Amino acid sequence: MAKATRGRQKIQIKKLEDESSRQVTFSKRRNGLFKKASELCVLCGANIGIIVFSPRGKPFCFGHPNVDAVVDRYLSGNPTLHGEEDSETSCDGTPCFEELDEECKEAMEKLEEEKRRSKEIEKEKEERKKKGQFWWDEPIDNMGVEELEAYVKAMEELRKNVARRANELMGDVLAAATVANSGGLGTGFADQNGGFGYGYDGFHFGHGHGLDFGGGQF
Repeated sequence: MAKATRGRQKIQIKKLEDESSRQVTFSKRRNGLFKKASELCVLCGANIGIIVFSPRGKPFCFGHPNVDAVVDRYLSGNPTLHGEEDSETSCDGTPCFEELDEECKEAMEKLEEEKRRSKEIEKEKEERKKKGQFWWDEPIDNMGVEELEAYVKAMEELRKNVARRANELMGDVLAAATVANSGGLGTGFADQNGGFGYGYDGFHFGHGHGLDFGGGQF
């Protein structure tokens, strides 16, 4: 028996949050819009003028026979069109279809490259996980600026968490030592161990052994 499916689902139309996704989608949809307009011109002999602004404010136009002629015809209310000239132009009068195709190709290539890199990163993470390695063992040579910033932020958060947990443990140890000393067991925890101190920003041991988390060192 064939498995029941929900069929084609309606895709919710809403603004994309990711800027790169918006740019890629804009390039693809704009190219499709101009292509459909061109087909309408060829099939029906329609005169069309389209002006589109990108998310960054850059204008793109399509016109048949040209944008200026269609706009002037609309503004003047004149049903006749002067200067019948077949062209596909951008807002500065230069051909735009080649530019659109090139931009669309570049955007798609960039998207595919990002997808490949994402798969490679996930694969590397899985391999490190199997080997018992941690995320901070990841090589940073191939990281971009955004990845490095995220890496540094994660390391700083890790340092704070380790320092806080270490201080909690040291506090428990000193509290236990204080209780023991108050019962007359020993001459003092710090003296017996050659010096021991801890603070909010980090902790250190005596005899030259130190772990300074407060200074950003590991």
